Amino acid sequence: MTTSTSALHNVRIIDLSRVLAGPYCTQMLGDLGAEVIKIERPHQGDDTRHWGTAFVQNDAAENTTESAYYLSANRNKRSVAIDLNSQEGQTLLKQLIASADILIHNFKAEGLAKYGLEYAQLKAQYPELIYCAISGFGQTGPMAKDPGYDFIAQAMSGLMDCTGEANGSPMKVGVALTDIITGLNAAVGILAALHSRQSTGKGQLIDVSLLDCSIASLSNLAQHFLTSGNTAPRFGNAHPSIVPYQCFATQDNYLIVAVGNDNQFTKLCLALDQAPLSQDPRFTSNQARIKHRQELVGLLTKQLAKHTTEHWLSILKKHNVPCAPVNNMAQVFAMPQVQKRNMQIQMSHSLSQVPIDLVGSPLKLSETPVSYRHAPPTCGQDTDTVLQELLNLDEDTIQRLKNNRIVQ
Repeated sequence: MTTSTSALHNVRIIDLSRVLAGPYCTQMLGDLGAEVIKIERPHQGDDTRHWGTAFVQNDAAENTTESAYYLSANRNKRSVAIDLNSQEGQTLLKQLIASADILIHNFKAEGLAKYGLEYAQLKAQYPELIYCAISGFGQTGPMAKDPGYDFIAQAMSGLMDCTGEANGSPMKVGVALTDIITGLNAAVGILAALHSRQSTGKGQLIDVSLLDCSIASLSNLAQHFLTSGNTAPRFGNAHPSIVPYQCFATQDNYLIVAVGNDNQFTKLCLALDQAPLSQDPRFTSNQARIKHRQELVGLLTKQLAKHTTEHWLSILKKHNVPCAPVNNMAQVFAMPQVQKRNMQIQMSHSLSQVPIDLVGSPLKLSETPVSYRHAPPTCGQDTDTVLQELLNLDEDTIQRLKNNRIVQ
């Protein structure tokens, strides 16, 4: 367990999740001080350990690598590799669950029934257990048993339909955003359940799905349809309700202009040396600018293309016009603001002779700050320690389990 200065210092989580939604959730809770025990398949581990083209690699050990994808969501965890297909492995896991506050997984509905690990199978034995099930479509409904993935949820939820250029094809978000949003919702549900348990003494099932979370994330666009019966048109990098609020090409790159009211529009016109536009009846109000969107955007596009992004940023900021560059990753992490906010951290890792860089937590708590205690573990890195500490197994027993390939 972690020190009492951490918000979740007395919370233990058994994490059966893989890939992104579940691991993102438990990494966040781990940053807040929870003890997270990541249960993995022996000699295989989380699928994402092998995904992608960027890896941390131990040159001295053949085939010993960890992908950037895996590293992004698995710090502050201890890895225990157990074969759940064996009866003895299932028994070990249930013994670990007995010591835990939370169990989280992302198997499809009834996917853990054969192991005796569904909520209904555990509830009576572990009445205080908070059980978080993340799935593609939830634990109920006609699609409950269907496999679900971020890409599928983005497509089915309407997120892709409202993303992309107006006359282009539907477009997924560049990152697996539905997984991230689902992980965030799962963390909120877990924290609410922990709070409820303080007064009731009872655990509960938290049922979180990629499809539900993706729909909920559409917010005003989903509500636009429910209110009007009409689907909001796709606007690419522009805003459906505010003009000008979009991306423009400059002489050398791109620039975001985010004008939210008429006063800001007047300032924009002054900054661009186009003051008469602010008095043009076509553009004097936001409703008028929406109606004459194409004419205005055409005029602004022509003007902004005359100079570089840095030129316009300097002038627009002097006039207090909301604006921003479109940064690439190198530019993001070079920003003094990003560095000051500790969004790039370093941790020692067993596969690297030098500390590895990781994305920092966005949570800034004044009294119980996040902590970075464990680098993302290699598969089975902590099996011996956890089985000794939590189950009081001796070395001979653990070695027998390894010889029988029950654990790694």
